[in-house]
Amino acid sequence: SQRTKNALAPFMTSTLQQSAYNQLGFSVDKTMQTAQKLYEGIPLEDKNTPVALITYMRTDSPTLSTQAINAARTQAKEMFGADMVPDAPRIYQGKSKNAQEAHEAIRPAGETFAHPSELARALSGRAYDLYDLIWKRTIASQMAAARLERTTVEVGSADGQVGLRATGQVVMFDGFLKVYEEGRDDEDEDEGRLPQIMANEPAEKRSVTPEQHFTQAPPRYTEATLVKRMEELGIGRPSTYASVLTTIVDREYVRKDKNRLFPEDKGRLVTAFLTNFFRRYVEYDFTADLETQLDDVSAGERDYKEVLARFWRDFSAAIAETADLRISEVLDKIDEFLAPHLYPLRADGSDPRVCPTCGSGRLHLKTARSGGAFIGCGNYPECRYTRPISGGE
Repeated sequence: SQRTKNALAPFMTSTLQQSAYNQLGFSVDKTMQTAQKLYEGIPLEDKNTPVALITYMRTDSPTLSTQAINAARTQAKEMFGADMVPDAPRIYQGKSKNAQEAHEAIRPAGETFAHPSELARALSGRAYDLYDLIWKRTIASQMAAARLERTTVEVGSADGQVGLRATGQVVMFDGFLKVYEEGRDDEDEDEGRLPQIMANEPAEKRSVTPEQHFTQAPPRYTEATLVKRMEELGIGRPSTYASVLTTIVDREYVRKDKNRLFPEDKGRLVTAFLTNFFRRYVEYDFTADLETQLDDVSAGERDYKEVLARFWRDFSAAIAETADLRISEVLDKIDEFLAPHLYPLRADGSDPRVCPTCGSGRLHLKTARSGGAFIGCGNYPECRYTRPISGGE
């Protein structure tokens, strides 16, 4: 069966961060630092002052100006031929929650776009790679759709005892894929590519690799997939994605391991505290709702004093309620919230909260004088069993 695949929209902040991560291996912070340098500009041989190479890199808009659309279409037509450019320009609109779209999409600056090869001598490796990615995505956004053929290949052994199947896509017309193809992330379920294969064509057996597959839990977030999820939930703005990721790592709420983000005990404790005592302020829609109110203020539809007064009234009440709690009440709440993590099931099926030393005391979350937290026996000081939060026994 045949299908068409349309070009992707030009970059906005979130999609640039995701693509730079998937295709170039850049962290979100590295992407924004490099984009900032491209935006501020570099001195070129025939210019006395730095020349900006890309438009503003903090934007939630995928739209291009008429001038930029014409530049991309002209360049694509000159490089790849008229059949690679659709008759009508492609117009893109944003889909993210609370998009302000105050700026154009991220694209090469100027009335005509400098080809990456023209800047090879002026740009360092990282800056060149990012500019090249932005240039390709911009040009591709105005190119023709690719035509693909969804194909299922069935391969059988001569004796009919073995049957194998591969499902994928064969490219019939490159279109925008001639310039740009998006990298894959954990949630990308697009089918793989297959070569051109004819019916009844003999297949050569080269090797046999026996593998057993098991159902896996969803993968941990990477920086790219976390940015994608924050955008879907309406959390943050283009200018905040990088700082959010930097903050949770710097404060050791999460750790990075092989590009995956794993929650640390400190992060779990903070999350448990906030969820139990400041739930409204960590709900997914809180940021999005507040951003909407602030947008209304900027549009003159709300009084900023009323917005601030309402926020402070509720927030100060939540602080006052928490201030009156005893530390034991707070620990009990957090202990209950984190019980599945703090007391994992034991292999022998016994109660995971029974102290392994005295056999009668129950394990509880406790705090040390130094400010840290640990798991200890409720029979203290008679029983002095303790262990770290993580690691079970």
